[in-house]
Amino acid sequence: MINRTDWFEDLQKNISDLIARSPAADIERNVKGFLGQTFTKLDLITREEFDIQTELLARTRAKVDALEAQVQGLEARVIALEGKTSPP
Repeated sequence: MINRTDWFEDLQKNISDLIARSPAADIERNVKGFLGQTFTKLDLITREEFDIQTELLARTRAKVDALEAQVQGLEARVIALEGKTSPP
């Protein structure tokens, strides 16, 4: 007589074999292939690449803000100097 463990293992093996030979396995492979091709065509990036670009953009934005403040300061100095040197 077969014990329970062997019976369950045998049942599991039979079910796995059945699924592997069924149309569902073919459909799964086809869907995976189709999705792989579609994602390749979409030119997607990884999360790591996205995070790097986000950080780079934040640093660039900070530099632009600092330069804008510097330009405004220089413009204010030019205006002040022009006001002192212009004839009354």
